[in-house]
Amino acid sequence: MEQTTVAIIGAGPAGLAAGACLRAAGLDFVMLEKEQAVGASCRRHYARLHLHTVKKYSSLPLRPFPGDYPRYVPRELMIRYLDDYAAHFALQPRFGAAVSAVRRDGAAWIVESAAGPLRAAFVVIATGYNAEPVVPTIPGIETFGGKVMHSADYADATPFAGRSVLVIGMGNTGAEIALDLAEGGARPTLSVRNGVHVVPRDLFGIPIQVVAMAATRVLPAGFNDTIFPPILDFVLGHPARYGITRPKKGILQLAARAAKIPVLDVGTLRKISQGAIRVAPGLATISRDGAVFQDGSRGSYDAIILATGYRPSYQRFFGAAETRPEKIDSIYFIGFRNVITGLLRQISKEAVAAADDIRRRVG
Repeated sequence: MEQTTVAIIGAGPAGLAAGACLRAAGLDFVMLEKEQAVGASCRRHYARLHLHTVKKYSSLPLRPFPGDYPRYVPRELMIRYLDDYAAHFALQPRFGAAVSAVRRDGAAWIVESAAGPLRAAFVVIATGYNAEPVVPTIPGIETFGGKVMHSADYADATPFAGRSVLVIGMGNTGAEIALDLAEGGARPTLSVRNGVHVVPRDLFGIPIQVVAMAATRVLPAGFNDTIFPPILDFVLGHPARYGITRPKKGILQLAARAAKIPVLDVGTLRKISQGAIRVAPGLATISRDGAVFQDGSRGSYDAIILATGYRPSYQRFFGAAETRPEKIDSIYFIGFRNVITGLLRQISKEAVAAADDIRRRVG
């Protein structure tokens, strides 16, 4: 059986960051990736996507973004960066190597994949925070006569031009898809079930990520959650006027306790204020030609897009003996803390820490 010091599962940003740090530490590893390219999830995202965090704090370890990249890196340049990153550090994932199981073998691990079994002293799980689309059970959706799709399959607004589209869920993805639809000639409606925190991508010209980094470092979370709502209302024009209310829990409280980050507005609120995007309450049922909402109102739609989120997938690798793999000190999880100061920034910190710890333990 092939043996290595570290098995890395996943070749997205987290897996590549781990590989680069392990390479710099002089440690051997094998990287397994179920798709046929690095950064596969980024390649599947909708065309207009840009990073919501600034490039200075979003690059992976040991290799900054090129200087001519814009502050907020677009999807196509992010893909180019990931390809370059893998080539620069001679990272050679085994593509098409979907992992089916990770099990103990004494003090080590056996990783079963389509590329064959691999024995490793350490395992890095880097399969992504948003690995699997969440498709909720919605009464009546099987009767709908139009197109139903998850946001994971949305590319651009072209197929929806001139059509009425219901977007279910106002997270960052739902808000940005609704904006894309409005700009592409569709008539979108955003169904917002619960309250949602919305923040501008830039606050008085300063990236909100930088504001969050400074605020969380200097001020108590409770104080931040108290002072920011009136500031945001002033900047955003009181979103409650359009049916977008805030949760009772503050931004930092929700981020810390439920890993829910606010919606970073890149133009959706402006389109809502102009009437180009309609806001509807949470969904009650779906009918053949539309939807009934929780307040009893109705709407007719040609298509429904489920912007209902994603979930990690790593639990399916493990058997009953490893029901809490997060508690095992020879397994490292990179990219599963969706913090308010930026997921990519957090990935870099975790990759560096994991490589340093493995190097120390190997001796």
